[in-house]
Amino acid sequence: MSLAAPASLPVNATVRRAVFPFTAIVGQEEMKLALLLNAIDPKIGGVMVMGDRGTGKSTTIRALADLLPEIEVVADDPFNSHPSDPEMMSEEVRSRLSAGETLPITTKKVLMVDLPLGATEDRVCGTIDIEKALSEGVKAFEPGLLAKANRGILYVDEVNLLDDHLVDVLLDAAASGWNTVEREGISIRHPARFVLVGSGNPEEGELRPQLLDRFGMHAEIRTVKDPQKRVQIVEERSNFDQNPLTYLETHVQAQQELQKSLVAAQTLLPLVTIDYDLRVQISQVCAELDVDGLRGDLVTNRAAKAITALEGRKEVTVQDIQRVITLCLRHRLRKDPLESIDSGYKVQKVFGRVFGVEIPEA
Repeated sequence: MSLAAPASLPVNATVRRAVFPFTAIVGQEEMKLALLLNAIDPKIGGVMVMGDRGTGKSTTIRALADLLPEIEVVADDPFNSHPSDPEMMSEEVRSRLSAGETLPITTKKVLMVDLPLGATEDRVCGTIDIEKALSEGVKAFEPGLLAKANRGILYVDEVNLLDDHLVDVLLDAAASGWNTVEREGISIRHPARFVLVGSGNPEEGELRPQLLDRFGMHAEIRTVKDPQKRVQIVEERSNFDQNPLTYLETHVQAQQELQKSLVAAQTLLPLVTIDYDLRVQISQVCAELDVDGLRGDLVTNRAAKAITALEGRKEVTVQDIQRVITLCLRHRLRKDPLESIDSGYKVQKVFGRVFGVEIPEA
């Protein structure tokens, strides 16, 4: 998902449905940070948000999609193809470009596509009209949700209740950036680069470890206990519901500033470096925690660079790594049913030992 130059944030509810502003969300810092880092670098691999019901998961994710600036797309293309990057173009757009055609370009808001729990694989991946293909000799493809989500956000609420096979399909597409549909010897391939965000309530069951590991980051959110903060959340939501336009106008400046920071961070990201010794220490933490595979190492490196870029710097520090390492590793630890220690605290303890940072007792 490539961000365009920041445009002024629309607040006219007659044009689009009013969305609660990202900068007005109180608390839930873990979830907000994980979402912002994935917006800066979608290759982090998405976010799994686990937490209690009614903690603002859906509101926050919609708010992020609304915050992102408009992107340039090929006007008549169902896959939101990028007008100049071949890696983000559908095959048809690429062949039109090769033929010397001037592509019509328009801008559109970054889409947040909701994937319903009862969705079929055809609805998710798209379908090929075999009859039309055989009778007319054309590849008649009906795009699915993965096509619609290209260069946007794909949100799956209660992902832990989704069929494992569908979760696998989503994660494969998110990792490769492409979706392939094959039927009766006919094959269609299109770009499917999106930020995958799953949410769920742990009381309803966990995802299988091998699927959970495929999400780049894992944010845990809890119901706010502080009475004053709860009152603040209720008041903010009430003010928005009473008069969305007026409420949005009071947050325009904060939204624009955060939007500019995201665009600047994406531009800066390729220039961010992480010292070799720090990379070795990240891998040492992963090894000591007995994390399977190298996905944990990769994601932690990417996330540390993204948070550095977000803050306008070019060199990753130990503090940057400390702020993201729990989000990147807690869901990759092997679960011991007899162990009472929190997985996040376990990651921080090992981090403190390897990096020589004092971690307060839980």
